[in-house]
Amino acid sequence: MPDNGASAKAAPAAPGLAAAQETKRQRTRAIVRAVGMLPVLLLLCIGFHVLSDGRFFTGQNIGIVVQQSAVNTVLAAGMTFVILTGGIDLSVGSILAASAMAGLIVSKFADFGPLWLPVAVLTGAVFGILNGALIALLRLLPFIVTLGSLTAVRGAARLLGADTTVFNPSVPYAFIGNGALTLIPGIVSIPWLWVIALLVILVSWLVLKRTVLGVHIYAVGGNESAARLAGIKVWAVLIFVYGVSGLLAGLGGAMQAARLYAANGLQLGQSYELDAITAVILGGTSFVGGIGSIWGTLVGALIIAVLSNGLILIGVSDVWQYVIKGLVIIGAVALDRYRLQGSART
Repeated sequence: MPDNGASAKAAPAAPGLAAAQETKRQRTRAIVRAVGMLPVLLLLCIGFHVLSDGRFFTGQNIGIVVQQSAVNTVLAAGMTFVILTGGIDLSVGSILAASAMAGLIVSKFADFGPLWLPVAVLTGAVFGILNGALIALLRLLPFIVTLGSLTAVRGAARLLGADTTVFNPSVPYAFIGNGALTLIPGIVSIPWLWVIALLVILVSWLVLKRTVLGVHIYAVGGNESAARLAGIKVWAVLIFVYGVSGLLAGLGGAMQAARLYAANGLQLGQSYELDAITAVILGGTSFVGGIGSIWGTLVGALIIAVLSNGLILIGVSDVWQYVIKGLVIIGAVALDRYRLQGSART
């Protein structure tokens, strides 16, 4: 005869074991989400250092990588706000160009020169708010609206400068583009471009993780209809996130203008939107909205910068650089789909 008492005692062990295994899986998923693409970034750095015969991890080259990543980090931060709501902003490159043009034109007037920086930022904010209003109030698709803006604002940028390059070698606040903040004299300094980028990331994190507005942004991306039923003003959230994207594109335009002392409505900012979107998706923010981290976006932007810099160091031609970057974009979208499927299974 079987021992029924022993069986009864053993029965509860199975549910307990299953619960423990599920807890372990959740802990593992949490660690993976927290770490994100950081191991990929580190492996890329080590790989390029080896392939370039030790030229990657030099002070000069790291400074170049940091400067190259700064503008994309700022654009990607704004793009994170938009993508968290399930939207997209294809116009940030054009807005960057128009903002830089507007700012540099103002900087050439002696009486208003110091106002060029706020003019550039506000120009970007205005274009972003217009995008948001069309999407939120007229219920137009973000892809269509921002695709139209990509072309229209690019045309506006060219018109502002009469389709020529605007120069100003004495632009005020030029130090933000080429200067550095000294931490330890003669030893440690940080480019002002990177200081601005880090401040943007920090403020974005505070908004998204420490405010009610941030909760609303995630809610709209998670389920817009449910957010509306919960009393969230979805239209206001959408106008806000596209306004932030435009404002940060304007800031990016100011950063580029200060760095180059020039702006061109046709060439400046071309394809910047693709790098920003790739950085956001590589950083773990989902195209469907409601899932993502601003710190992940920072890692994604660094991956893009390291990839561009490393390919140049090891002598890869421009043509193949485009091919590789295109494959990275496809890989980022595939990674997002994989993450979504993993979430559905769990």
